[in-house]
Amino acid sequence: LRIGYSGESAWNTFKLRQDFMPAEKIQFEDDITSSVTIPATLLKDSNPHYKNPSVKLVENCEFRLFQRPDEAINPGMDLQAESDVASHDIFLSNYAPLPVEKAREMVSDTLLFSKFTDAMQEFLLNAAAQETGYFACTNSPRIVNGEPTKNPRYLQNRLDLVNAIDAYIGDVGYRLNRRLDSSAKLFWPVHAVIPGRRNNPADFKAGIRALSVYNPIHYQELPELFMDFICSLTGKSPSTTGAGSEGALTKGPFNNLCAVTDLNNALLSYILTGYNGYSSSAGYIGNMQLDHDISLLIPELWCRMNEDDLDPKALVKNGCLQKLDDFEHDGEPILASRLGYRITDEFLHMYFGKVFDNPTAIFNEEMLKPELQDMDAYIDGIKNICESQTRVAKLYFDDGSIESACPPLKALLHIMAHGDYEGKSIDDPKIRQLFERESVINSDWYKERLSIFQTRYENLWKRHLDYLQQFKGKAHLKDIADQIDIDTKINYVQDCLKDIQTDTFKNNLIGTFGADPLYK
Repeated sequence: LRIGYSGESAWNTFKLRQDFMPAEKIQFEDDITSSVTIPATLLKDSNPHYKNPSVKLVENCEFRLFQRPDEAINPGMDLQAESDVASHDIFLSNYAPLPVEKAREMVSDTLLFSKFTDAMQEFLLNAAAQETGYFACTNSPRIVNGEPTKNPRYLQNRLDLVNAIDAYIGDVGYRLNRRLDSSAKLFWPVHAVIPGRRNNPADFKAGIRALSVYNPIHYQELPELFMDFICSLTGKSPSTTGAGSEGALTKGPFNNLCAVTDLNNALLSYILTGYNGYSSSAGYIGNMQLDHDISLLIPELWCRMNEDDLDPKALVKNGCLQKLDDFEHDGEPILASRLGYRITDEFLHMYFGKVFDNPTAIFNEEMLKPELQDMDAYIDGIKNICESQTRVAKLYFDDGSIESACPPLKALLHIMAHGDYEGKSIDDPKIRQLFERESVINSDWYKERLSIFQTRYENLWKRHLDYLQQFKGKAHLKDIADQIDIDTKINYVQDCLKDIQTDTFKNNLIGTFGADPLYK
């Protein structure tokens, strides 16, 4: 398996275990996803090994995924991309329109042609047989400023819909393991949140500062993790115009809600579920290029680790995670604690050994400790992160939306912008307590969110009832009302209303994030 590069283009490859069996990934969601956070007690027959008190359920809102097949530039390296691009009804972006004469050249180049998959070979043969016209090939992106663009894209039909057998086998296996009846409803709650970070070394010509200060895998406690989410700082990407604060939480033109509302909901979801915040590095570690090699490796590791293995307290105790502490450099405080914890040699030995023959050879000391590559770049990278967090947090003060932030979020924004909240630093036990589930559930502000949700839900069902009663009262619709059994529907809505108005309904909301007071 390739893990990074040596020099410009030489691959670093490592031998897999003889008994290694690759995982099969079934993608449930992508860019546009609907999600809900609910108490775990509402789900029957869920995995007993996971102890999250609340869980998140997700549903993909897309039929097609906007893929960037980076490895497809190398013929034969991305089997799925070549199969997709060679198919009918494909939407391509940033691929060069090649004349059919080019297909004949590619077919006659025996060495090049033999590297492509069977699907792309057949496609090229068909293109070469045409008298006129154009085609596109996975190894030929559009030329921009004299060079192939690094941002070729295509719309890929969701594989869980195209190859439904994979999802079906997963469902059947789940039912057999849980002894579930074939009619039982299956739920697949989120059990791990493993975001990827795009990092880059400094590019002084482009005015881009260093960001590659993380080692392969970091764990952050919720306050530090959410500082990163608020800022959404990313390194230089082929798909964007540069580095900076971007990401889903800063896509203002695509979201009419106040950003604080999204942050309130996201933070509450983390607090209520208790998901641990691990992240992996993409792009670079220090000056060492890795691209997405670690990101693609993470599912192989996580599906071989049980819940106890992923307990951060146990990993710290076993020496698998090393805490980063603040330090001084030339008399200036460097807030390295914002990076949380990073994996060690012991982590490689215990868990990478499930995949590789020689796990401790995968990452050398300079990759586990990027500061050993270039201390000045490491320090500037941390300062870049902290300064960006400060700049982004101040925007919530400038527009006044800080007043709509829930207490833990408000404290976090104050600390990011000004270094403290009511005289307390991020390490103060009273600040840390704000991010604990019991503290949130017993707070007045959280109970208010549940009351607001109950009221809004009651008003919604009152509108349902009013609509049905008006429908029934219209003489010219009497025949239709009788056909759809309008009285049964009215009785059902009335029963639901009675249920919604009870204390039991409100108590069952505990473990959800309720509703945001900003939109009363």
